[in-house]
Amino acid sequence: MLIDLTRCIGCDACTLACKQENGTPYDTFFARVLNVEAGTYPDVKRVYIPVLCNHCDDAPCLKSCPNKAIVRRPDGIVLVDQDRCRGTGACVSACPYGNIILHREEEGWYLDENEAYEQDFVKLRMKENVARKCTYCAHRVDQGLQPACVVACPTTARIFGDLEDPESDVSTYIEEQKEQTGRSPFHLLPEAETKPAGCYLGTMAEQRPSTLGQSDGIGDAKQEEAQRTQRGQK
Repeated sequence: MLIDLTRCIGCDACTLACKQENGTPYDTFFARVLNVEAGTYPDVKRVYIPVLCNHCDDAPCLKSCPNKAIVRRPDGIVLVDQDRCRGTGACVSACPYGNIILHREEEGWYLDENEAYEQDFVKLRMKENVARKCTYCAHRVDQGLQPACVVACPTTARIFGDLEDPESDVSTYIEEQKEQTGRSPFHLLPEAETKPAGCYLGTMAEQRPSTLGQSDGIGDAKQEEAQRTQRGQK
């Protein structure tokens, strides 16, 4: 999963699509978007950072689970076996990204529990009082579909695919960006050394007020208007 931070507008469409697709409980969000202010006044900008399970090659959650409930599929997707999980919370503590959720209290589900969608689809994949996380929509991937968050993104900020396939969307996009913008993918918390599958492309340039026609808190609009008026008088 590649996320281009330049394209993300912080609309939370991915968050809503994930919740609708998975029917998660009220306080459970697999696809969060962090709203971050970066820089020092007056050169400040707002950056949106979508976060989700990184499906790490060296996943701490997998190694920490005492019940062997976390497995990695051959395609790299890391899943929590809802039947084997006993809710110990070891995986929650082990994940350096905070992307595994465990609720011990009585849960209220996103949709009415008597709805057919809940009974026939959601409850079969998500048990109560066990650990849960993003699955890259494995049930969709198995049908040749894209994850729900990828489909819902209105700016195509998320690119999903097989990085080992040079012809895949994600591989070609990375090569195009290297050539056109000089950007290369990076990982969050590289010091964790988890070898995450999720990666990001950073913003393409520093967005200083001067690039937007402003050099101070008020801007240059009045000054430019005065100059135009003066030129007109001449």
